[in-house]
Amino acid sequence: MDNIIIYTDGGCRGNPGIGGWGVWLRHKGAEKKLKGAEQDTTNNRMELTAAIKALEALKSDKIKVDLYTDSKYVMNGINQWIVNWKKKNWKTSTKKPVKNVDLWQQLDKLNQKYPVCWHWVKGHSNDEGNDMADLLANQAMDNITIS
Repeated sequence: MDNIIIYTDGGCRGNPGIGGWGVWLRHKGAEKKLKGAEQDTTNNRMELTAAIKALEALKSDKIKVDLYTDSKYVMNGINQWIVNWKKKNWKTSTKKPVKNVDLWQQLDKLNQKYPVCWHWVKGHSNDEGNDMADLLANQAMDNITIS
């Protein structure tokens, strides 16, 4: 099975504030860079959006995905918390609605469609892939027009 390497990152200037996300995909020597921004968002929403946009960009479900993120929120959510959230109709252990449920539900569907192996990487630690995703997220924030 083919393998694709994906690095994602999201960030925010102010929380909430202007936020951006970046994705760096690598497959068979080729690469693709994606980025985007929103005016009024949170860091966690941008981290989730980056993972969603990365998986939405895939052309085939017959590919092994190694997805790297520096977000423990995304890692814990997708690998641990989501099982119980779904059992409890998208409520937390304290019976409160899950924050960012719209994005978690999108990510859950994509995570079921593709064989994703999730990896955590320390942010700002000279990891080439994480640095590229971070750069893309920052470029997106730099380029957003405030209306």
